Formats: sequence, structure tokens, C-alpha cells
Amino acid sequence: MFQFPFFLLMWNMIERDCCYMGLTPNIVEILARARADLRMGVPIVLAGPVSIMALSAETLSADRLTAAMAIDGAPVLALTSWRAQTLKARAYDEDIARVKIPGDASLTWIQALADPADDLATPMKGPLTSIRDGDADACRAAIQLCKTARLLPAALCTHVSNGAEFAAKHGLTCVPLFLAQPHLTERSLLSPVVQARLPMEVSEAGRLHVFRPDDGGEEHYAIEIGRPDRSAPVLARLHSACFTGDLMGSLKCDCGPQLRGALAQMGQEGAGILLYLNQEGRGIGLANKMRAYALQDQGFDTVEANHRLGFEDDERDFRLGSDILSALGFSSVRLLTNNPKKIAMMEASGITVTERVPLKVGENRFNQDYLATKAEKSGHLL
Repeated sequence: MFQFPFFLLMWNMIERDCCYMGLTPNIVEILARARADLRMGVPIVLAGPVSIMALSAETLSADRLTAAMAIDGAPVLALTSWRAQTLKARAYDEDIARVKIPGDASLTWIQALADPADDLATPMKGPLTSIRDGDADACRAAIQLCKTARLLPAALCTHVSNGAEFAAKHGLTCVPLFLAQPHLTERSLLSPVVQARLPMEVSEAGRLHVFRPDDGGEEHYAIEIGRPDRSAPVLARLHSACFTGDLMGSLKCDCGPQLRGALAQMGQEGAGILLYLNQEGRGIGLANKMRAYALQDQGFDTVEANHRLGFEDDERDFRLGSDILSALGFSSVRLLTNNPKKIAMMEASGITVTERVPLKVGENRFNQDYLATKAEKSGHLL
């Protein structure tokens, strides 16, 4: 079998806090590799006091399930507490549950625990036994990596005796847990890539700025209308990407009308800044957003659908917006929003919100329940 000893070398070098003139991947780059592997169904190793091999339940294959079950490592399916609650499984670790996987478990059984698509058709998936004892940090990290890879937040995890050596033997990406943990929930630094003039229907004096996160994630954009005065509060909007609403004209949400309404108002005033953040589906990604839509067709509201999938109500990080505003030289805004959480996040991140400018557009018979849920459960001012 072809060996990859450089993974073991990398681990040893990290422990000694040295590298070959910067050639060795840093922890942010290793985490990006790990996310890519999980998306492709390749196992990763999270190495620490308790080391595990982890696979995404969503991209798991029958062959890899068989190989994982052959490891004598007490395999578990790590789920968020929201998904565990739906399955009536105990979340002894508070925010996650580690559900024992029986020796005869099939791929279909595991993926049915991860994906709520057939919950109503086959509600009884148990009884499920959760692990109460032991260190859950590695399993928690595996779930977080699945989330940020825009996969269902569920991971098959099995203990391995020596994480670095196991990864080297099998050519797997090895993530040193103690280095990774501070980066799992922190937003990545953003770097400006390019800016260029962009004449638009609402204003011929437009400019597009592209920002790229250092962790290899999706790029974010700032659309500058006119030449806003950096010394005065700028009319601004933090707009989360919505493929279905912004591009396809979906009637299930109010995103498209909000985008066009915000740009139109900036054009009328002659200046403004619209931040287009790639945080589709409240930060869960387009595929998971479509899963949530399918659950809504079964009778669940937006928040309930997210919870059944294993996500929080809202997984977005609006601090990205404050980072971009600061980079562009803005310190205060008149914020076009109906969401008080955006205002609180701006203020907490050093951007002064001098005024909330309401943006009430786009209500129709298809999204009335959606808007009502935003007001009732998410605190939107509608």
C-alpha cells in the first residue's frame, strides 16, 4: 500500500512549532482540506487526547462504511442536539449526541438518522442509545466541519489509537485538534481581491469590491453606489445570498424584492453600500436550504425545518459585514434592515448604526407564513 509519511511529519513539526520555510500547511489550510475531503466522502482524522476518524454521514458510501465498521473503535453517529431531539435520542453532551452504531447498521439506516426527509413516513428509528461518558470534543469538531462544508451536521466517528500514525498509514488528512478548536467557530479573515467600476441600472456610478476569506470559503462582495462619504453614516444593507429569490424570482421568500428595493433606494439617494454575503439559506447552504423547503412542504415552519435538519435557527455570521465595512473605511451606517440582530452585531463589531431604515417589500400569498415566522420566532420587525 502506498504510504504518505508527510502527514506524520507534518504532525511532528506542528508539535515542535517549526516548519520548512513556510511550506507546511497551517491549521487554516489543513481545515480547508478536511472540509473538501468530507464533501467527497473521504475520511479525516481528528488527532488529540482522544483521536477519531470521521466521515460525513451525507457523503458516506457503503464501502467506506464497511471499512469504518471493521475498525475496533466503538463507532458512533455524532448529531447535533436539535437533530437528536427530533430522533428522541439523549444528548448527554448538551450540544451534541453520540449515538451508538450497531454492528449490523446499514448505510440507509445511518443516513436516515442524519437526513429528516423521511421522518414523517418512518418516525420510529430507534430505540437509540447515546454515549454518556468520554471526551466528545473530537466528535463536536467533526460536526462543525460538516456544517462549514455545507453538509448535513452528522458524522460517523470511530476511535483510532494513534491519530497521526493512522492518518499517515492511510493517506488521510490529519487535523490536530488542539490547534483546530480556536478556528472552528471563528470567522476567517477577509482579504480584498479586486475592485472595478460597474455601471448598473440603479446607478451608472457603481463599483464592485470582491473579498476572499483566508480559509478558502466563499467570496463576499461589496457593491458601492456612487461615492459615499466615509465621514458620514452610509446607507447600507447586509444581504445574504439567495439563489432562489435573488436570481430565480422565488415567491417563497422576500429576498429578491429586498435586494432590488435596497439597490433602488441607494440609487435614488445617490450613494450607498450593499454587502452581498455568501451565506445562503441562513448560512446552511443551498442544498440544505432545499431540504428545509421540502420539510416546509410537510408542514414545518422555517425554524422547525432548520432544527429537524440539525441546524440552529440562523447559522449566519454578520460580523463579516462589519469586517468589510471597516476595510472600506466606513465606521457608521444607516442600516436597511428589519432584523434587530444585524443592528446588535454591527454595534458589537464596532460599526455605529445611527438609524434603522425599514425595508418592507415582497409579501405575497406564498410567503405570508414565512414572514410571520420571521417576526414571531426571529424577532424581525415586519
